[in-house]
Amino acid sequence: MSIFRSPPILAALALLLASLLIFWPGIASFDTAVQYQQVLSASYDDWHPPIMARLWTALSFTGPGTSPLFIAQMAAYWFGLALLAHAIGGRRAVALLAIGATPFLLGWLAIVIKDSQMIGALSLATGLIAHYRLRDRPMPIPALAIAILCLTYATLVRANAVFSTVPLAMLLIPRPTGTIARFLTMIAAIPAILLLSQPINHGLLGARDSGVTRTQPLYDLAGIAVRTGDPSVGGLPPSAIQTLIQHHCVKPLFWDPIGNSPACEATTKAWQKRPVSQLYADLAKAALRHPFAYLAHRFAHLNSTERWLVPLHWPLAGPPAMAEPNNLGLANPACCAAIRWQGIAARLVETPLAWPILWVAAALWGLWLATSETDSPQRRLALALFLSALFQEASFAAISISSDLRYHLWAMFATALGWLILRPRRPWLRRTMPGALAIAALLITGTIARIALPPPPTRYADLMN
Repeated sequence: MSIFRSPPILAALALLLASLLIFWPGIASFDTAVQYQQVLSASYDDWHPPIMARLWTALSFTGPGTSPLFIAQMAAYWFGLALLAHAIGGRRAVALLAIGATPFLLGWLAIVIKDSQMIGALSLATGLIAHYRLRDRPMPIPALAIAILCLTYATLVRANAVFSTVPLAMLLIPRPTGTIARFLTMIAAIPAILLLSQPINHGLLGARDSGVTRTQPLYDLAGIAVRTGDPSVGGLPPSAIQTLIQHHCVKPLFWDPIGNSPACEATTKAWQKRPVSQLYADLAKAALRHPFAYLAHRFAHLNSTERWLVPLHWPLAGPPAMAEPNNLGLANPACCAAIRWQGIAARLVETPLAWPILWVAAALWGLWLATSETDSPQRRLALALFLSALFQEASFAAISISSDLRYHLWAMFATALGWLILRPRRPWLRRTMPGALAIAALLITGTIARIALPPPPTRYADLMN
């Protein structure tokens, strides 16, 4: 039977068509509008991924606005899931496609933004790898080339995507070496690729330095300074530290006040003029001098971005239903069903399904169960997906400045895929109990926090203040 007559393939293609019809021509967020302005002006910087702007420019002959990238990310997403569903077959294929159509996941895929581009590219790469590896067949050169291109694009389209892409890239090796050697290879590859990405962005892709690489040390230095009041932290005088405190410049939710609030921006102006290497050196000294303040600052943000002990309606979660107001010709979806769909997504992101911390626990649980399974193509693919999720989530402990739910969507999705593919043997109670207890504890404590803590502001201006 031709692969195109396979029920999972046909179902996935139908879902692709429905997704295109509902959300056409794609939804433009604030970041989308900024990047489209770069496309129109042919002037790029690295605040947003230059590789995405370059791809948009290359595809602009197919039509104006968001439609070229919207088609690209939706097609890559559903084609990848089609191949994966065909490879695993049966009821698991149905479950896979149902997960792919989850309202808040598909709702974010309708937004033309770097995170959706990354998910589309990684889905296609995973589907291609699974199509051959789950059958223990070598990947033909064309499929291998497409998978490598998808992984490369995904790596460059998000600053911390390398933590997700490297574990998946290990699957391209036909017969991987031992577990330890493979793990050490991943650990060594990640910093190397992170260092290489800047020359690629600035040299090969021609993007100007926007100062985005300063945001992480600025956020952490300000966090340590506010918690300690120590003027030796980055050389800020006591009066400047008091300004940071009085204007609420440091927030676990996001770094925005430091860069967008006039008082906060003026206070950190000296930092913003320093070379990136000096800022990271200052941060290293401050963290060594005040390790508990640094860890408390990072844990507060990690808790915020993992959406654990936070109030109900924690911001930056639901996908927008309408385009950001603009004069660039970026239109709203033509179908009224898009607004209803995004409304359902907005309600679902308030449920535990959208708590990244629970998916971290599920990935750890899956990884633990996978280690006791006999070696097989299914086990290797599931391990790669769990590691892809866990490496990315671990990166937020040190490399993160905002709590957007969209940053976690691939890790959540990869964890669900890993469980579907692994299909572990029915575990004994002693193997099930630790994971179940951990998830139950996170659920109970997270629910108590949402009941007990006061609700956050709903307007951006109020969040800033």
